[in-house]
Amino acid sequence: MNIDQACVLVVDDIEANRDLLARRLKRQGYSVEVAADGYQALELLRARPFDLVLLDIMMPKMNGYQLLEQLKADPALRHIPVIMISAVDDLDSVVKCIELGAEDYLTKPFNPVLLKARIGACLEKKRLRDQEQAYLKKLQAEQEKSERLLLNILPKPIAEQLKQGKNIIADSFAEVTVLFADIVDFTRLSANISPVELVNLLNQIFSAFDKLALHHGLEKIKTIGDAYMVVGGLPTPRTDHAEAIANMALDMQATIAEINIGREEPFSIRIGINTGPVVAGVIGTHKFTYDLWGDTVNIASRMESQGIVGSIQVTTATYLKLRDRYLFKERGEIDVKGKGMMTTYLLLGKK
Repeated sequence: MNIDQACVLVVDDIEANRDLLARRLKRQGYSVEVAADGYQALELLRARPFDLVLLDIMMPKMNGYQLLEQLKADPALRHIPVIMISAVDDLDSVVKCIELGAEDYLTKPFNPVLLKARIGACLEKKRLRDQEQAYLKKLQAEQEKSERLLLNILPKPIAEQLKQGKNIIADSFAEVTVLFADIVDFTRLSANISPVELVNLLNQIFSAFDKLALHHGLEKIKTIGDAYMVVGGLPTPRTDHAEAIANMALDMQATIAEINIGREEPFSIRIGINTGPVVAGVIGTHKFTYDLWGDTVNIASRMESQGIVGSIQVTTATYLKLRDRYLFKERGEIDVKGKGMMTTYLLLGKK
């Protein structure tokens, strides 16, 4: 607000008083509107912005006390400073106006120099309040932006713990389901396209996967090159984590099929899934990350890396949780690196 260009509303039921104040204020460079009673003043205040109200107390219909009370009760108007101008010169009246929220009180006949000084002081305080509010809004916008960025990195419950000052965040989960997906031969495919095309393609694929994770209520953990990792059952435990991961895996296959439409060189994904206990926590202080550890994670990664192109390979632990509601084909035993021979299954769809 520019003080010299402030807009002032004069409220007085006596026309001569309104005109006198209006002329003096206009000579000082202010924009001035007038109202003959409280109801008219409310209409004007709700129709356009004002920086200050000069308000007479003794008026018919709605007196100055009543109008002041309504202004300070209205969230959209309470920030407008009000100077009461009245012929009533007693302490009770002054106290009542101040208690109702008036900025100042002047008695008639008023001193023009004093009036000018009081108006200037009120407008300066409003300018500072407006400036403060603008800073607060900007700060709030930055905080919301930071919050969105933080939630892009960490699950909301984990982010809340960090904001509360918790330095070490680590939890054990008795049973979750972990999924790894990898784009087959992506290194070879990427050699034939520009870096920008490569990043755009990965962004298209992983953004689609992110939407699926959100839809199924799963927690994306990270991407590593052209690999994607997501988990069900943490940080908020849920009993249907295996079903949610299975549904996402099937949807991921469908998404890749849609992206391949019209491509000269279509690509495939391998997906591996395992169910079991994990430890989850936050690592780092500056560029921190939320990650998982444990045998369950390692085996899920092996299910992907030693899987069949275009298929969803799961362990026996996952198969046992899903076999009543999903269709499977037994792959048989495979030699899993670091684990030896394991029986695995291929998830085909829902029953």
